[in-house]
Amino acid sequence: MKTKLRAFVILICLVSQLVIGVGLAEGAEPPVHVVRRGDTVYSVARRYGTTVNAIMRANGLPDPSRIYVGQRLIVPTSATVQQAATPVSYVVQRGDTLYSIARRHGVSVQALARANNIYNPSLIRSGQRLVIPGAAAASGYSPSASVHVVQRGQNLFRIALRYGTTVQALAQANNLSSTSLIHVGQRLAIPGRGSASPVPTSAPVSAPTSGKWIDVKLATQNLVAYEGQRAVYWATVSTGLPRTPTVKGRFRIYSKVRSTTMSGPGYRLTNVPYVMSYYGNYTMHGTYWHNNFGRPMSHGCVNMRTGDAKWLYEWAPVGTLVIIRD
Repeated sequence: MKTKLRAFVILICLVSQLVIGVGLAEGAEPPVHVVRRGDTVYSVARRYGTTVNAIMRANGLPDPSRIYVGQRLIVPTSATVQQAATPVSYVVQRGDTLYSIARRHGVSVQALARANNIYNPSLIRSGQRLVIPGAAAASGYSPSASVHVVQRGQNLFRIALRYGTTVQALAQANNLSSTSLIHVGQRLAIPGRGSASPVPTSAPVSAPTSGKWIDVKLATQNLVAYEGQRAVYWATVSTGLPRTPTVKGRFRIYSKVRSTTMSGPGYRLTNVPYVMSYYGNYTMHGTYWHNNFGRPMSHGCVNMRTGDAKWLYEWAPVGTLVIIRD
């Protein structure tokens, strides 16, 4: 009887150890996410309540923009997230700007410049390795962000105005482009007022205090649309090359056409979209023939992505002030 009892106790102990062992193994095993169409590292991180840095580290990803449908991503545990506080790095590609890199990784331009001792944001080069500081902390999304359910007739611009944020910050927080279509019933995270945003928080000195106006900064190759002192839209542009510089000064939009043909020495472009003239033959317009936004490329005009040009064309009436400065 004692022998049978001893054997039974040993069996119970072995089973308990097995159950405990399985429980520990399952608890220590991080979940795996299979990438679907439309996923980004940022959206996956937000879905599981982790960080971009932690997912990149756990999966050995050199570039958060290079994931593919069907890829299996390890989603780190909270303990791994704590270890992932150290910055990741990014190798500058042709056509990159400090603004586009900051926006891609969800950090502010100021934080990115400070982390890499960059004093002139326009002076970065292909092949340069940049440290990306605290990408998760400045991602533009926080668990405390409110949620808005899209109603009939609403768009990103109207929703951004309602919550006192910007189209760019709203799009970034929801893994959208600034020109994305949204649908009734869609749930949008509203970024907190303190979240990082590539949109400038203050207008330049001597700027208008009311009305719509456009600020183009040549040194950083960016355009900001303002309503009074509040920035409502941000875009990366391409202005004139050294031999064909963009004229600087204060101007007014005097004509608008949805498409036209442009020609000059060595070029002829048909169906140039969303053209707004502000001084002589100088215009702001959509651009389909290159994608090197963030660096001078034009014959003097302000080149924009077609989606950005469309938004600006529909927002700015004839007479809108345009300020172009260094």
